Amino acid sequence: MRFGIFYEHQLPRPWEPDSEQRLYADALEQVEIADRVGFDYVWEVEHHFLEEYSHSAAPEVFLAAASQRTRNIRLGHGIVQVPPPVNHPARVAERVATLDLVSGGRVDFGTGEASSAAELGGFGVDRERKRAMWQDSLDAITRMFVEEPFAGWHSPYLRMPPRNVIPKTVQKPHPPLWVACSRRETIHLAARNGIGALSFAFVHPEDAEKWSRDYYRLLESEECVPAGFAVNANLAIVLPMMCHEDPAEARRRGALGAGFFAYALAHYYGPSKHTPGHSSIWGNFTKDGPKVGPQGTDPLAGALGSPQQLIDLIARYEAAGVDQMIFVLQAGPNRHDHICESLELFGKKVLPAFTEGREDRERDKFSRLAPAIEAALSRRSPARTLSQPYVIDEDAELSRLTHRPAPTPADLLATARKRARLTARHLLSRLVAGRSDENLARWLTPGRQRLLFTLMARSFQPDKAFGFHGTLEFRLQPRSTWTIAIRGPRARAFPGPARAPSLTLTLPAADLLRILAGTANPAALLVSGRLEITGDVALASRVAEMFGGPSPY
Repeated sequence: MRFGIFYEHQLPRPWEPDSEQRLYADALEQVEIADRVGFDYVWEVEHHFLEEYSHSAAPEVFLAAASQRTRNIRLGHGIVQVPPPVNHPARVAERVATLDLVSGGRVDFGTGEASSAAELGGFGVDRERKRAMWQDSLDAITRMFVEEPFAGWHSPYLRMPPRNVIPKTVQKPHPPLWVACSRRETIHLAARNGIGALSFAFVHPEDAEKWSRDYYRLLESEECVPAGFAVNANLAIVLPMMCHEDPAEARRRGALGAGFFAYALAHYYGPSKHTPGHSSIWGNFTKDGPKVGPQGTDPLAGALGSPQQLIDLIARYEAAGVDQMIFVLQAGPNRHDHICESLELFGKKVLPAFTEGREDRERDKFSRLAPAIEAALSRRSPARTLSQPYVIDEDAELSRLTHRPAPTPADLLATARKRARLTARHLLSRLVAGRSDENLARWLTPGRQRLLFTLMARSFQPDKAFGFHGTLEFRLQPRSTWTIAIRGPRARAFPGPARAPSLTLTLPAADLLRILAGTANPAALLVSGRLEITGDVALASRVAEMFGGPSPY
């Protein structure tokens, strides 16, 4: 087990003129403490425009500053957004290599796509194409690390002529690769690409065990084709943390920050409306008053406790096959002095319980995985070399780079379908706007319910179900129940309960209409108690996009 700390640079309103400067200065002091007491990693996100939730737009600058104030702690990009409209792949390769040089080879390179509307819309990234952009960019970036010169790129997302992308990294062939994971399917994606899985879903050890089992099974299978030129076999789990000798005091110090972290996350990654420069997430949070659940039932509360409680919890994750625990301390209104005290106490009383024999266990693990890793790397297409020296020709290169092919019929059809969905959602949002629960419940007559669920079933997208087969039960308050049965590529809706539903959603009929209209955030409804989930919680997070709705991922 390795240990890391994680930074979003959260800053709830109201702000003072020096709030951001103090936020960064405090974080650097915390990283110094983490390095001194024995933490292995500091992870820093890249986010843009996410007021209050994350003021971390240039992680390479913060990590470079941290590199000059620390000696041993590894510097993790958690993550860099690699779609080309956000970051040109060559600039990513250059910045990662430079950070690796100034830190003496301590960089871990986490990658991702972004999924908030604020970021995707802000940079013009198509949600439907961002996964393909990520895969394409990662392939290009890892080749920039190892090819000399980089042999050029020509894809729908990136066109670049041959160039020698410098500087090169200290770590060879490149720093360890990771990808941000928010659900089980992206854990599988990480394994198939031979890269570390950074799980930002707050999960119990029992769920983490399933993820670990899936991850290592796929990584050791023939399905693993590395995205880079080395395999990074590691699974990391993120949790909020606050450590104090008195468990009640640990919860008092950390629960509000953990709750705000989850609340702000739901705000930006759901359909909540945001007005830049005006919306106050903290104001809404204090008004709604969501609570962190009790320890043992709510993962948000699991690592808010005494040193012994944390030792017991971490031991469960270690037994589940988790390789690294990453802790969020700087969250919401959590105080700097409390964070520093927590890091000191964790280093003194928790870390020593997991360090003895750790290197031996890691060597045994990598010895066991070595044959599978060697086989996986043999399936990766090798670094390229140019058949003859390439001469830069500005006019010819610009001509090739600016030519764009006409859209295909498939592109036009996808665009038409997307516009139709947006039009339908807009009409529904106008219908529900300003209407009470009782009014909407009366409007949603049995006949309209049948039409609604029939249309949902017809909108089913098998590729978003990831192989799911079973039934989804919708209990609409005050007194109706509908079931959607999924078998293979088809879905069928019928009135009444399911015999053994995989998932049951209980909510007011009015809120279902608001969710479909994109005016209600399911996560906010869950926090407020208006939505109850029984069954497969991970499946619940996919329901909207399974039926053509907006994806939070």
